[in-house]
Amino acid sequence: MARTLKARRQAIARPAEPLEHGAVPWLLAVALVTAGPHVGHLPWWLSLVVGGALLWRAWLWQQARRLPPRWALSMLVVATLAAIGWQFRTLFGKDSGVALLVVFMALKPLEMTSRRDAMVIVMLGYFLLLTHYLYSQSIATGGWLLGAITLLSAALIRVHGGAQPIAAIARHAGLLLAQALPFMLILYLLFPRVSGPLWGLPEDAHSGLSGLSEQMAPGSISRLTQSAAIAFRSRFVGELPEKSDLYWRGPVFDDYDGLTWRASVTTSKPPPQAPTIDGIGPPYAYTNIIEAHNQRWLLALDVATTLPADASLAPSLQALAREPLRVRSRFSFASSVDYRANVSETPETLRQALALPPEINPRSRALAAGWASRPPAEIAAAALAMFRQQDFYYTLEAPLLGANAMDEFLFETRRGFCEHYASAFVFLMRAAGVPARVVAGYQGGELNPIDGYLIVRQSDAHAWAEIWLAGQGWVRFDPTAAVAPARIEQGIAASLPAGEALPIVIRLDNDWLRQLHNRWEAANNTWNQWVLGYNPQRQREVLSRFGWRDADWRRMSASLAVLCGVALLLVAVWTLPRRRAVDPIQRAWQKYCGQLQQRGIARAEWEGPGDFAQRVARERPELGELTREAAGYYAELRYGQRGGIGQNRAAALHRLQQCITRLPPRRRSST
Repeated sequence: MARTLKARRQAIARPAEPLEHGAVPWLLAVALVTAGPHVGHLPWWLSLVVGGALLWRAWLWQQARRLPPRWALSMLVVATLAAIGWQFRTLFGKDSGVALLVVFMALKPLEMTSRRDAMVIVMLGYFLLLTHYLYSQSIATGGWLLGAITLLSAALIRVHGGAQPIAAIARHAGLLLAQALPFMLILYLLFPRVSGPLWGLPEDAHSGLSGLSEQMAPGSISRLTQSAAIAFRSRFVGELPEKSDLYWRGPVFDDYDGLTWRASVTTSKPPPQAPTIDGIGPPYAYTNIIEAHNQRWLLALDVATTLPADASLAPSLQALAREPLRVRSRFSFASSVDYRANVSETPETLRQALALPPEINPRSRALAAGWASRPPAEIAAAALAMFRQQDFYYTLEAPLLGANAMDEFLFETRRGFCEHYASAFVFLMRAAGVPARVVAGYQGGELNPIDGYLIVRQSDAHAWAEIWLAGQGWVRFDPTAAVAPARIEQGIAASLPAGEALPIVIRLDNDWLRQLHNRWEAANNTWNQWVLGYNPQRQREVLSRFGWRDADWRRMSASLAVLCGVALLLVAVWTLPRRRAVDPIQRAWQKYCGQLQQRGIARAEWEGPGDFAQRVARERPELGELTREAAGYYAELRYGQRGGIGQNRAAALHRLQQCITRLPPRRRSST
C-alpha cells in the first residue's frame, strides 16, 4: 500500500517533460502556417520581426544552440508591444489584437523547451486561425485553414507520439479529421442559428469595407473603378432588363459646397408621407445578395416598388435597411425601370434641389442663365447636346480642379469621369432654375452563365443626375451617356482608352480564361450562400425540405444531441476494434504493467519503459531483471528501427507476451 501511494505521489508531482529535439520543426511549421497569411495585414516592420524570430529559432535548432535568456526575450516583448501601440494608437481592436497574437506566436518558440510550451503554441495556433476570417471568408481561406488544422493535429501527434514516419503522422491526422466530419455536418445543419454574430466585434472590424461613400467629390467614384471586388449579385425571375436600364440606386446627394456633394437632412429624415411611385409596364422581380459595405442603402434597381420586410423607401427614393450592412445579406425586390416618382414633391425638397453656393463658377452660371427662359426639358437637352457635340473626354485621369471647379471643367480641362459630368450637369440645371440632384450607385453588370447571377462590381460604380419636371416627377438624365455611350451599352472597359488602368478581370477577353473565371465565381457564390450565408432563414428552408417545417431551437438542440450521440457511437464502433487489431504491442505492454500494478507497483503515464524498469529494479529487485527484459522488447518493437529486429518481430512480440506468464505469483495478504 505504501509503495502504491508513493507511485501515485510521483505521478501527480511529475516534472515538466522536455520537448524532443525532432518535434521543434513541426511547431515552427505551425507558427509559420497560422501567422504567415497575416503578413498582408501587418506593418512591414512587424512582418520582419516575426520572420526574423522564426528564422532565429530555426537556426538555434539546427545548430543545437541554447535559447536566448529570459531577460532578452522580456525586453523584446516590451519593445514590440510598445511599437504595436504606437503603430495602431491602441492595443485593442481587430488589427492591433491580431498583431499581438502574431507576435506571441513568433516569440513563444524562443522559450520553448517542454511539452507544455508546445501545447501553448498549438492552442495559440488554433485560436489564431479564427482571426483569418476577420479579413477573408473565401474558399481559398477555408481550404488554407483546413490544411492548417491538419498540420496542428499532426504536430500534436508528433509531440506526444514520438518519432514516426511523416506519412504515418499525416495518415493519423487525416483519420482524426475524418472522424470529426459527421459531427461537423450535424452541427452545420442543426445548430440553432442567430440573426447577428455570435460575439461582438471591435469597432474597427468593418473599417476596411469598400463601396460607395456618404459623399461624392471629384475622383471618389473613379477610385472605385480600380477594384474588381463584387458589390452585389442579382438574380432575376424571368428575363433581365436591357443593360441600359440597369441603374442600381445608391445614395442621393442634394447638398453642394462647391467641391463635395452630400445628402442633406431633408433626404435623410423620415418622410411625412411615403414616396409615390407609379410603375409603367410590368415590374422586374429579383433577389440581391449584397456584400457588406457598412452603409444602409440596398442598391435596388431604379426604382423599387416592392421592398423586403425590414427595408424602407427614403424621400430620395433609395431603398434603405434598418441597420448598416456589416455582413453579406440577401434581399428580394420588385422594381419598375419606367416610372413616375413623386409627381407631387414637397416645397422643402424642391428648394434644396435648387440651392447653390454663392459667388462661385460665374462662367457656368452665365451659361445656364442663357438657357433659363426655356422649358426645363429643353434646358436638360441643351446641356446634354453640349457634352455630346463639344470636345469632352471620358477618362479616369482627370486633372485636379480649383475653387471654381465647374468653370475649369466645362471651359478648360473638359476631361473627367462620371462624377464630373453628373456634378456639372446638376450645377447647370440648378443655375438655370431646374430642381436637380446627383444619384450615385452602379450601372450595368455582367451575367455569369454558370449560375445565372448578374455580377455587379465596384468598377461598375456610377453617378448620374435627376431633375424634377412638373407632371412627371423625378426623371433620370445621364450626362455620361452623352459623352461615352459605350459606358452604358457595353460597360466601362469599352468606354475607356486601352492605356488606362482597369482590373484585369474587367479587360479579360480570352474565352477559356473567362469561362474558368465564371466557374470560380459561381463556386464562390455557392460558398457564400450555403456556408457563410447559412442564416436562420436558410436553415429553415433546408429543414423544410426534409419535412421539418416548424423547427424551433429546443427541438433542434434535442435532435442535435441525439444525432451527435449516434455519430459518436458509430465512430466508436468503427474505431475500437481496429485499434485492438492493429496494436498488439501496446496491448501486451499495458497488460504487463497492469500485472505489476496488481503486485503493488504502478507505472505513471509519463514514465517511459526504461525509466519504469529502473524504478521497478530499485523498489522490487526480484522483478527488476524481468521488467528490464520486457521493457527492452517493447521499446525495440515500439520505437526502434524495423531493421533492428528484422523478421524476428513476431518472435520478439511472443517473448514480450511470455514475460507476462513468467511473473511470480502475487503475494497473498494474511488475515
